[in-house]
Parts: sequence; C-alpha cells; structure tokens
Amino acid sequence: MVNKDENTKEYYTIDLMHIVRALWNRAWIIALAAVIAAVAGFSYAKFMITPTYSSSIMLYVNNTSFSVGNTNLSISSSQIVAAQSLVNTYSQILDNRTTLERVIEKAEVTYDYRTLSGMITSGSANETEIMRVTVVSTDPYEAARIANSIAEVLPIRIAEVIDGASMEVVDTAVPNLSKIAPSITKYTALGMFLGAFLACAIIAVMAILDDTIHDEEYILQTYNHPVLAKIPDLLESNTNNNYGYYSYRRKSSGKNNEYLD
Repeated sequence: MVNKDENTKEYYTIDLMHIVRALWNRAWIIALAAVIAAVAGFSYAKFMITPTYSSSIMLYVNNTSFSVGNTNLSISSSQIVAAQSLVNTYSQILDNRTTLERVIEKAEVTYDYRTLSGMITSGSANETEIMRVTVVSTDPYEAARIANSIAEVLPIRIAEVIDGASMEVVDTAVPNLSKIAPSITKYTALGMFLGAFLACAIIAVMAILDDTIHDEEYILQTYNHPVLAKIPDLLESNTNNNYGYYSYRRKSSGKNNEYLD
C-alpha cells in the first residue's frame, strides 16, 4: 500500500489485517496447494527414490598390551577414552583401500573401493570398547553379506598392521528388510508444508502489491482525503432478488408503483 503525505512523499505500509483477510478468503487455495504438494511428496518418495537398507556387525576391541613398531602400548578396560581412540584407529584401517578391496573380493560385489567406503560407517557403540560397523545398500541381503565380509577381513587386516592387536566378533549381520530411507511420512509432511507456505507467500505478495481501491477506507488510509460520495453496489441484491438501483427506484416510485431500471 502506497501512502502520500502532504509533501507528496510516498512511503509504503503493510496492512497485516489486509493480508490476513486475503489469506482467509483464499484458504481453499492454500489447502489445495498443500494437498497437491503432499501428493507430490508422497509420489516422489514412493516411486522415485530407491529404498535403502542397513545391516550391522559388532566387534569387540581387545584392550590388551600391543606394540606399534617400537612403541609398546597398554590400554586397560577402565580407560574408555583410550578405547574409543583405538576404535577410531580401527575405523581408519577399515576405510583403507587395501582393506576395502579385500572386502569387495570376499563379498563378491562389483563396487569400487570409493563407492564401498561411502556405504560403510563405523564407530564406538555407546562410548564402549565395542565397534559397530554399519553397511547401507539398496539390497538388504547385499548389505548383510558385505557386513559379514568385513567381520572376517578386518580382524586379519588389523593383526597385520598392529602387532598383538585382535578383535572378536560380538554380533554378525542379518538381512534387515525394514528400509531406513526414504521416509514417506517425512516427504509427505514436507511437501504439505512447502505447498501451504508457497501458497501463503504468493497470496501475501499479491495482497501487498494490490493497489485496487476496494472501499472508502482504502482512500482515507492511502491518500488522506475525505470521501465526498459513494457509488452504490449495483450487484448487491435485496430479498426480492432486485439490485441496488432497481430497489431504490421501486421505493421512490410512490403511488403509481412505476419501476425504473
């Protein structure tokens, strides 16, 4: 809305109630946009995104004394921070090209080691000496096969790199048929929110840019001039389905009851 003061300077004001009324009057558009966007989000998650599955193994990190080169290390079971550091070391060994190529050969998959590295996550389980390795794949059985191949390859690889180090398998991987992504509910809700938000934004912008004179209040607020006359609404019908001027002339026709359109 453009306001003009006595010095003919223009400045813009935003009537929040005008925006609220515009949103309320077009609530059906907002609802329709939300439903359409929700259906689009559901369809995209259901039919366009390939589901992914995960499978995990758990390995126990031995905390006995071992040596790396000429350095002797001893980690007691009470030193949780040191155990976590050891898990991080083992994770780096797992992410090594040589280790991953052995896993690829063992699992009989066709990925290169970089792709396989992106499918694997590892770390300490609940800040303990248990190392959890999780594999994500579009095939739940393939994910379990790769994880179990890691359980066979990693302890051997670690024993080759670190003298005296060892790992024990705590839990092997089984195929998990429950997909971890995508979340259809999440995409549907996100689509509904975005649809409603965009519809509200467009309606609000249109209301702000609308400079049409709707009533005398607009003239008073915008131009600060008095309203000398008001044109009646010719489309406003009365109880007899007659329109403004017709109804007025009927009342003023008097005795002869003549109607003037």
